[in-house]
Amino acid sequence: MNSKSTWKRTTSRPIARISRQRLNDRMLNNPFLSETFTAIWSKHFAAEKSAHLFGFLPSLGFTKNRFLPLYTNIGKCLTKGIGYRLDAQNSNGYKKKAFLLYDVPNYFKVNTDTSGTDLGVYRSTQYPGFLIDLANFNTVSDYLATAFSKSSRYKLKKYKKRFEASFDVRYVMYRGKMDRETYDYIFKSFRELLEKRFDDKQITNNNLDPKEWQFYHEVTYPMLLQGKASLFVIYNRDNPIGVTLNFFSEDILFDAITVFDIDYAKFHLGSITIMELMEWCLENGLKTFDFSKGYFDYKTRWATTTYDFEYHIYYDSKSIRAKSIAFLLKKFFDLKQRLREKNVNEQLHRITYRFKNKTPKPLQNSGYTFAEIGDEEPIVHGEEIALEAPENTNVRLLVFEYLYLNDAHYRDIQMYTSNKSDHYFLICKTKRVLATLD
Repeated sequence: MNSKSTWKRTTSRPIARISRQRLNDRMLNNPFLSETFTAIWSKHFAAEKSAHLFGFLPSLGFTKNRFLPLYTNIGKCLTKGIGYRLDAQNSNGYKKKAFLLYDVPNYFKVNTDTSGTDLGVYRSTQYPGFLIDLANFNTVSDYLATAFSKSSRYKLKKYKKRFEASFDVRYVMYRGKMDRETYDYIFKSFRELLEKRFDDKQITNNNLDPKEWQFYHEVTYPMLLQGKASLFVIYNRDNPIGVTLNFFSEDILFDAITVFDIDYAKFHLGSITIMELMEWCLENGLKTFDFSKGYFDYKTRWATTTYDFEYHIYYDSKSIRAKSIAFLLKKFFDLKQRLREKNVNEQLHRITYRFKNKTPKPLQNSGYTFAEIGDEEPIVHGEEIALEAPENTNVRLLVFEYLYLNDAHYRDIQMYTSNKSDHYFLICKTKRVLATLD
C-alpha cells in the first residue's frame, strides 16, 4: 500500500448514486463535525480563537482569520470529508465576509445553490478521493470476483495464507472499548512504524508533525470509546506490525491513516488490511469503505468509485473586499492543485526531508539466494543470530524472504553465521539451508 505516482483525472470512474436519506445521515453523523473532534481540534490549533456560528451554514463552526474578514471551518484539512446543509436564504452573518470550507467530498452531493441571494460561491476541485461501494456485495469474495482477475485473486489469497502460516498473526479491531495502556502502546508503535516507513521513502509525512500527531493521539481515544473511531491492528505475537486509524459516520468507514512494518512488505500487508477491513464493514452493515483523499496506486486497484474533494468558498457578492478574498482563494487553490497534479508536492516533501535529516537512512536493496543442504553434508556454523535485534534488520528480511518462498514458520527457524560474511545457515524443522545475502 505504498506505491505512488502522479494523479491524472482521466482515470476517474463514475460516482455511485446514493439515496437522499443516506446523504443526510452522512452529514448529520459526520465524525469530523462531532463535539469531541471539533473541541479537541480547537484546543490544539485555535486555542486563542473563538468559535463562530452562522445561520446560513447551521451545522458548521468557524474560526476567523486574524486580519481579514475570512472564516474557515473548524477542522480545516484534518478532516477526511465533511458535509453540511446550506440555508442560502438566511442572510444572518455572512454580510461583508468570506468563508472557506475544506475537504467536501463531491459524492456527498452538497447543495451549493445560492441563486436569488447575495451569497456567492466558488468550488475548487482538490485531491482525488477513492472508495469501495459495498452496497452490492455480501462477502469479500463477491467483491474480489468482480474487481480482480482469477490470477490476481489467487495471489491475494496466497499472500494472506502464507503470512498467516509464517507468523503468529492476530487481527484486532479496537472500537467502543479499550484500556488506555493498550491504546498508548499501540499509538507509540503506530508512530514508530510511520517513521520507519517514511525514513525508507525519504519523504516528509505531515501526520508525523508533532502538533498534528499530538492531536490525533488525543482525539482518537474518546472517539474510539464513542464508536466514532477505531484502531485496526495486525499483530505478530504481541507486536503491532500494521495499524489503521479509522473514523465512522452512519454507514461509512473513513480510512484516515494506515501503515505497516516495511519488513513484511513481501507479504502485502496492505492488501491483507483492506480485505480484513472490508470483511469487518460487511459484517457490521457499513456500505462504504472510503480510502479518503490522495492518489496511491493501490487505491485505483481496489476502488469502485473515484470522486473529488472540493474546497467551497462562500462570500458576500455585494462586498468588494469579500468578493476579492474569495476570488484570490479560488485562484490560489486551483494553482496549488495544478502543481499537485504535476507531482510538485511530493518533490517538495523529499526536499524538506533532506533538510530535516542531514544523514538520511540509505535505501536497502538487497537480494537473496537459498540452497538446501543435504542431511549427509556437514555444516560448520558460528554464533546464532538474534533475529529481533535492531542491528540485524537485513538478515531478518532474508528470513522473511525465505518464509514467503517456503512452507515454514518464523518461530521454527534458527539462523547462524558462517565463515563468510554474506553467508548464513538457516536451520528449520525439516530443512537446512545455506542463505546468501547479495
